[in-house]
Amino acid sequence: MSTSTARTAPPGASPVPRRAPAGPVTQHDVVTRAPARVALALARVGTAVVFLWPFADKLLGLGYATPRERAWLAGAAPTQGYLEHGVRGPLAGAFTATSGPVTDWLFMLGLLGVGLALLLGVGLRAAAVSGGLLFVLLWLSQWPFSPGSNNPVVDQHVLVVLVLAVLATTLAGDTWGLGRRWAALPAVRRAPWLR
Repeated sequence: MSTSTARTAPPGASPVPRRAPAGPVTQHDVVTRAPARVALALARVGTAVVFLWPFADKLLGLGYATPRERAWLAGAAPTQGYLEHGVRGPLAGAFTATSGPVTDWLFMLGLLGVGLALLLGVGLRAAAVSGGLLFVLLWLSQWPFSPGSNNPVVDQHVLVVLVLAVLATTLAGDTWGLGRRWAALPAVRRAPWLR
């Protein structure tokens, strides 16, 4: 008896065959309760803002973390101040050495790409990996194991990585997003990592 074609049946009964899904797996298949799907959609949109707000602030200098004269559009480097003065710990030299235009572009495109993917509910697997990598690097740049850190194990960077993993694995883009339509695209069906 193949485990892929049968579920557990009482002794002596014939196995119950599994039905092949009619189309792509959707969030309804993974998360069965509507309030949970709504909570995941809210978490997805909220996490999108975590990425899109710093992008907009660093691009335009909205006057919160970035004053207008330090905006990228005003000619400032969005990562320079942080990489030259904000990193600490044994990896500080490695992070400081990466300061430059390439890092600025990668950082800003990462914030925008992950933020838009989360907001639209598409490409959540790729967004989780790239956004997770960005936040792990930010976590390491603060060297959480040094004396005086807020929490050497779990801080907001680690929580965002975990939230990204949950959003990607629960297909959170299907509720209040374009995830279902995205999943039905031929390219996404051929390459599930794009889901």
